[in-house]
Amino acid sequence: MQQKAENTPRLETPRLILRRFSPRDAEALFSLLSDKEVNRFLPLFPLETLNLAQDYLQEHYLAFYEKPIGYRYAVCLKTDDVPVGYVNISQDDSYDLGYALKKECWHKGIATEACTAVVQLLASSGIPYLTATHDVHNPRSGRVMENIGMTYRYSYQELWQPKNTLVTFRLYQRNFHMPSNWTYPKYWDISSVHFVEDKNETGG
Repeated sequence: MQQKAENTPRLETPRLILRRFSPRDAEALFSLLSDKEVNRFLPLFPLETLNLAQDYLQEHYLAFYEKPIGYRYAVCLKTDDVPVGYVNISQDDSYDLGYALKKECWHKGIATEACTAVVQLLASSGIPYLTATHDVHNPRSGRVMENIGMTYRYSYQELWQPKNTLVTFRLYQRNFHMPSNWTYPKYWDISSVHFVEDKNETGG
């Protein structure tokens, strides 16, 4: 049965609270997005000031929550309800899954736990499919995608902005209301370099 859609409904898992960001979360968001190591695979430059984090919070989260439906989560540990990361779903036809975590939360299954909760919500929301991409140099992200039921479809090169670096991405996908073998074609179609890797060699 399809759930009534709303913008970023609160979710809980054994260890986590997934909720909307609030104005009080600016410092936590700055701690996350100013870290150069965390930022390496994110589509933005590290934030340099708390004021920039406040602006980012307003533009990308608080204003977004005024829309009737969407999914942009602060990932918080239940111990203190302070954001240690995020999980977002894009609003375009890619339904792209994006996520990031503070370094101290890496390699503990937290990304998988958070993304699993969001995927379970999406499966009953009416969204037809979910995609996600990772840099070939970040295979751990691919393992998160596999852990939440996504499968590798193809790889492609992109001159990634705003960092203006040439990146080879791997596309993963999970279909909810589409034929299981249907693959989102956009990145394949727009990239002059695209190919399918041997699934035993993708490392993801």
